[in-house]
Amino acid sequence: MADAGADAKDGGVPGPATKASPYAWYALGILFLVYVLNFIDRQIITILAPDLKRDLGLDDADIGFLYGTAFAVFYALFGVPLGRLADAWHRIRLLTIGLSVWSAMTALSGLATGRYQLAAARMGVGVGEATAGPAAYSLISDLFPKNMRATALAIYSAGLYFGGGISLMIGGFIVEGWNQAYPGGGPFGLVGWQAAFMAVGIPGLLLAAWVATLREPVRGLVDGIPTTPSPTPFKGFFEELYAIIPPFTLLSALSRGPRALAINLAAAALLAIGALGMIRITGAQLQWWCIAFGYYAIFSWATSLRNRDGPTFHLIWGSKAFLATILGYGTVAFMSYASSAFAPVYALEVLGEDAGTVGFWVGGFGALAGFLGVILGGRMSDWLRLRNEAGRILVVMFGLLAPIAPIVIAFTTQSEPGSADFIRFTAFASLAGLLASSALGAAAATTQDLVLPRMRGTATATFFLATTLVGLALGPYMAGQVSAMSGSLSTGVLSTLAIVPLGLIALVIAYRTVPTAAANVIERARSAGEPV
Repeated sequence: MADAGADAKDGGVPGPATKASPYAWYALGILFLVYVLNFIDRQIITILAPDLKRDLGLDDADIGFLYGTAFAVFYALFGVPLGRLADAWHRIRLLTIGLSVWSAMTALSGLATGRYQLAAARMGVGVGEATAGPAAYSLISDLFPKNMRATALAIYSAGLYFGGGISLMIGGFIVEGWNQAYPGGGPFGLVGWQAAFMAVGIPGLLLAAWVATLREPVRGLVDGIPTTPSPTPFKGFFEELYAIIPPFTLLSALSRGPRALAINLAAAALLAIGALGMIRITGAQLQWWCIAFGYYAIFSWATSLRNRDGPTFHLIWGSKAFLATILGYGTVAFMSYASSAFAPVYALEVLGEDAGTVGFWVGGFGALAGFLGVILGGRMSDWLRLRNEAGRILVVMFGLLAPIAPIVIAFTTQSEPGSADFIRFTAFASLAGLLASSALGAAAATTQDLVLPRMRGTATATFFLATTLVGLALGPYMAGQVSAMSGSLSTGVLSTLAIVPLGLIALVIAYRTVPTAAANVIERARSAGEPV
C-alpha cells in the first residue's frame, strides 16, 4: 500500500500518503496484465471480422454491433451493481471471479455457429469484464496517493491499448497460420477464427489464480480517511441489481410510489418509440432494442439511487462537473472505438493486406502508440493539475480534437497491396490512437477526485457508462451502419467525427465546474446526508 503521511489526524489516524510502496507497484503490474487480457478478449473480434463475415454471413453493421453494443450494454448494466459490490466487498475476489467468467466466455465464442450465439457469448464477456474497472480503479485509488493517481491509472489504462494491439497480432497470426495449415478445418473441425478465440480465452483462467494472491488494501487509508468494511456487502449489490434489471425495475419504482412508477413507464415508452424509429431507418432490431434496454435500465437505476443513497447520487448524477467530464470523454471514446474497431478491417478489405501483416503492423504500432499516449497523457494531466485545478480537462480536450486530422488521413488512404500507402495508413491510424488515448487517465482521475472513497467503485461504473453506452455501443455501430448503407468503410468511420462539437461543449462545462466541485466534495456529501 501507499506510505502514510508523516502527520496524523485527530485520534492518531495517519494523514494522506505522499508516495507509493513497492507492493503498490507490484499490484499495479498484475492489474495491468489483467487489463491487457481484458482488451485482448474484447478486441480480437476486429481482426477476425472478414472470417466471421464470410462464415457467419455478417456485414459491417453486424461487426459494429458485436464489437460494440452486444458487449457494451451488458458491460455497462452489470458494471453498476458490480461497482457497488466493489465499494463494499473484497475487490480481489471480485476481480478473480470476473476474470474467470470473461475468459471462459471468450473461449466459448469460438463455438458460435451464428450471430445470435456469438452475440450471447459477447454479452457474457461483457458481464465478466464489468468487474474489472470498478475493482481495479478502486484498488489503485487505495494503493496510490492523490498526487500519483492519474499516473497510476494511466499505467493501468495502458493495458487497453497494449491488449488491443496484441490481440490483432495474436489473432492475425493464429487465423492465418491455422487456415494455411488446416484449410478444411483443424482438430475438432475448428477453423482459424474459432482457434483464435480459444487461444486468448483459456490463459485468462491461469491469470485469475495469480490475481487471487494479491492483498486487499485498507479502503481510504491512503487519503487519511480509512473506511470501515461494510457488514452487509452484498445488500447493496442486490439493491442495485433489483434497481437496474427489468422487469424488477418496475417493482423498484412502484416501491417509491405511483409517481415514480409513472415516470419510469414514461421513460420506457419514450425509449421504445425511439428504438422503433431507429429500427425503421436502419432495420437493425437487435441493435436498437439493446440500446433502449440499456438506457432504460440506467435511467431506472439512477432514479432509484437518489432514494437509496442520496450522497452518492448527489456527487455523481447530481454533479454537473462529473456528468460533463464523463460525457466529454464519452465522445472521445465514440471516435476512438470506431476507428480502432475498423482499422484492421480497413487494412484487410480496402488496402488488401493479409491478416498476419495487419496484425503485426497495425496491432504492434497501435499498442505502442496507445501505451505511450495514455502514459504521457496521465503524466501531463498530473503536471497540469498542480498548476490548474481543471488542468486535466485540458488533456481530455486535446484527446478529443488532436486525433481528427490523423483519422481523416488514415481512412481516406487507398492503395494496392504492398505499397507505401499501407505504411501511411498504419502511421496515421497509430498517431490517432496515441492522441486519443492521452485523455483516458485525465478523465478517470477527475472522476475519482469528485467522490468520496466509498463511492469510487460506483463512480467508476458510472464513468464506464459513458465510455460504453455512448462510445462503445454507438461509435462502432454508427461506423459499421453508415459503411453498410453507403458501401464505403471510409465514409462510415469518418461519419463518427460528427460527435466532436457535442464533446467540446461538455468539456468546456467540465473545465468551468470541476475545480469548485473537487474542492467541496466533503461539504457537498455532508449536505446530502453523508456522516463525514
